[in-house]
Amino acid sequence: MTHSSVHGEGTRPDVRESRRGGDGPGRDEDGGRPEGSGSDGAKSTGGGHGGRRGRPKAGRKHRVLRWSATTLAVLILGTAGAGYLYYQHLNGNIEKGERSSGDSKAHKAEPNAAGQTPVNILLLGSDSRNSDENVALGGSRDNRGNPPLADVQMLIHLSADRKSAAVVSIPRDTRVDIPACEDPETGEKFRATNRIINESLARGGAGCTLATWENLTGIYIDHWMTIDFAGVVSMADAIGGVEVCVNQNVWDRPLPGSSGGSGLKMKAGTRKVEGKQALQWLRTRHAWGSDPLRARAQHMYMNSMIRTLKDQNVFTDGGRLMDLAEAATDSLKVSEELGSVKELYDLAMQLKTVPTDRITMTTMPTVQDPQDINHLLPATDDAEKMWAMLRDDVPFDDRGTGDAKAKPQTQTQRTESADPSAAKDEIGVLVQNATRTSTLGPVSGRASEIAGELVDKGYAQAARDTGSAASEAKTVVRYPSAELEGDAQEVATSLGIPTSSVKRSTDVSGVTVVVGADWRTGTSYPKQAPPKAGDLPSTSDAINGSDTKQCMDVYPPYRW
Repeated sequence: MTHSSVHGEGTRPDVRESRRGGDGPGRDEDGGRPEGSGSDGAKSTGGGHGGRRGRPKAGRKHRVLRWSATTLAVLILGTAGAGYLYYQHLNGNIEKGERSSGDSKAHKAEPNAAGQTPVNILLLGSDSRNSDENVALGGSRDNRGNPPLADVQMLIHLSADRKSAAVVSIPRDTRVDIPACEDPETGEKFRATNRIINESLARGGAGCTLATWENLTGIYIDHWMTIDFAGVVSMADAIGGVEVCVNQNVWDRPLPGSSGGSGLKMKAGTRKVEGKQALQWLRTRHAWGSDPLRARAQHMYMNSMIRTLKDQNVFTDGGRLMDLAEAATDSLKVSEELGSVKELYDLAMQLKTVPTDRITMTTMPTVQDPQDINHLLPATDDAEKMWAMLRDDVPFDDRGTGDAKAKPQTQTQRTESADPSAAKDEIGVLVQNATRTSTLGPVSGRASEIAGELVDKGYAQAARDTGSAASEAKTVVRYPSAELEGDAQEVATSLGIPTSSVKRSTDVSGVTVVVGADWRTGTSYPKQAPPKAGDLPSTSDAINGSDTKQCMDVYPPYRW
């Protein structure tokens, strides 16, 4: 996974130092399973005609049964003890951190009709060089001890019905709003800023990157996971290699006028990469030609890895499962609510149920940053379309049947509040202007304009919030307590805002209309057609998980 400071790939941003934990303990061994059988018989006694058959002695039989039961109990308890100790060993491998360490207002999606909710996981590839192994794999010793950058960032969305999954990458050099964050380990506080997204990891850890994603997308993210260079190598070895493909011979190396490179050298065709070469594949950028194309190569690797794991029947092979469990727990750092083997296993089993042809890998649509040709910005309309699909749990593919293609119920079919609203002139309403985006400044006067519209509609106590508001991708109406839910829904209805956008929140003291980036003009909320399954923007570079014919083109200077 490349970053801006590896072999001249640009300068590392000036961020302050943070710390990571060290490596986990070594691997334990698990003993064999006892097996065996035996029988107890009795001889017939007596002679000829009219004689009685002999009976086994009751005392001897009972002694044998008691001995067998005692031995079995000892073996079972011994095996269980070893299993428990190994389980605790794996738990001890896992490094944990705070889920969110930044200022974010995202809320969980409402359950669908079956009571299910989607799961969103943020996967981060860290360029940490805080160990000899990572320095050896990643190059420059000059950067040892510097706070890591998150050069690979992917949001994994597991649908509420667990029938499909979507993955969205954001290129590392995309400029976004990073919220105010606090490092949970050092207590250091960082002010909100507008920088490239890979710097967020150094401004409060993975929890700050999670908050950055939530503010950009409006999507609540349940968990995060990070993996460093050494972890990628360890996982690739545990899997036993993953097949990738290039259309031409590739050698990602320093060239005149372009330093750096991952070192990847392969001949054209389909090849299996593992260990260090797998890391080189994931870090290669120059040889593909751009950061979004690097994301495509990473998606090909992930799809191939998923197919490989399914073909290996890992979850039914105890030895293979143990190898992967050892590598995974020793390689990953996870958010604290995911910090046990059981939680990780349960999540893996949920992901396992998704067929490969219902997995879609994509990259957030971007445009060139006018402030810096080496940076990118979210392509506002196309990116928002993808985020809306994820918020409403709409599949990225159109291969589902029945409910999978139906209108989503997580956000759009919310039950109206049973609590009646007060009279309009008795409802206090504050209006905030949160129309700022990463690409556009706020629309001045929006809070006053919408507050005036509410006054005209009879809400005499409506007023502009004079405080500053964070940017919000989507307009919402927030309320602090259950008795104000009916009031909030009444306000939303008056402005044409869907009731699915009415959210309870402790961040407000009364009914608050937050005018988001999706409502930059007009006094009536713009009607938006619900997204349809598979209706991705063409700029998303989507790859289906079952597509085995994907192959990377090599940028001509890096062919050999």
